[in-house]
Amino acid sequence: MIKTIGNELKRHVLTGISYMIPLVIAGAVIMAISRVGGSFYGITDIWDASYAESSNGIIRLLHDLDGFGGIALGLMFPVIAAFIGYSVADKLAIAPGLVGGMLVKGIGAGFLGALAAGLIAGYACLLIKKYVKLPRAAASIVPVFIIPVFGTLITVLIINYIIGVPFANINTGLENWLNGLSGGNQILMAAIIGGMVGFDLGGPVNKAAVTTAMALLTSGIYAPNTAAQVAIIIPPLGLGLASFIAKKKYNTEMREAGKSSLIMGLVGISEGAIPFAVESPLKVIPSTVIGSAVGSALAVGFGTVNHAPISGFYGWFTVESWPLYVLAIAIGTLVVTFMTLFLRRNTEITDEEIIEDDFNEAEWEA
Repeated sequence: MIKTIGNELKRHVLTGISYMIPLVIAGAVIMAISRVGGSFYGITDIWDASYAESSNGIIRLLHDLDGFGGIALGLMFPVIAAFIGYSVADKLAIAPGLVGGMLVKGIGAGFLGALAAGLIAGYACLLIKKYVKLPRAAASIVPVFIIPVFGTLITVLIINYIIGVPFANINTGLENWLNGLSGGNQILMAAIIGGMVGFDLGGPVNKAAVTTAMALLTSGIYAPNTAAQVAIIIPPLGLGLASFIAKKKYNTEMREAGKSSLIMGLVGISEGAIPFAVESPLKVIPSTVIGSAVGSALAVGFGTVNHAPISGFYGWFTVESWPLYVLAIAIGTLVVTFMTLFLRRNTEITDEEIIEDDFNEAEWEA
């Protein structure tokens, strides 16, 4: 029973996250373009209102772009709340979820508050639909009047008077703690996030770390995002490289998976490493956790800053101190590669498999 409820809640939350992520990426990338453009003019605070009146048209445009990106990011909490509600109760919960998400944003209840708003909106609408029964002649007003009005009312009252303040305090405390981290503490935080991202390669632990890091972008806290985006690509790159370096330790299927893994890693898809984790979890997961933790810790320790939730190679050059950022990725990748090969040191494929692989390669090259 508890497991079923947990799986249901996870499904609703992941649905909301899936609708939120494109919005966050769009907003953060537009802001990154603005800020990188501003850096060419020696401007580090392009968002400052004074640049709206600049005599330079390009600077004014860059300032406006930063604002446009901020609008997109500002919709993050309403959208995730609305679509969590949508997952629970279909389109009936979209309006209550949007309003609840806006309220969460206004009172500073953060990402946790947005998750709660979506669930409250969804289940409130579901309960109203189930238990409010009107005569057939009046039944049509339930979905168009009663559910939107009372679903929204229930959602905002619970958020504003029951859970809002505690969640706002939690969010403020988290932000203060993260902003107060420096030196070794910040590096440790980055290593923990990196290890979580590398643990289940797109699963719930990975998504919890990545989504929380992205949510903190709205508060101007970038170190968690930097750690997460580095860690996303290290496992597929490292495992793909391992299958390329030590071909005799992998069969044909895994070597083909290695080619895909390298490509998926470069474009920022950690799921490229899943075939290796399924094939040999006890040898792969320790490698991906440690390699991701090392890469993330180094990236933050080197002082690199990734302002956008982009892990693929096309976003590397918008990162502050990007050569060190790429170096951290390379080191983490090599840790995954050589640790995996060490753990597979006694693994061999049969001569038949080797002959078959060589034949397939020759056929491919021909």
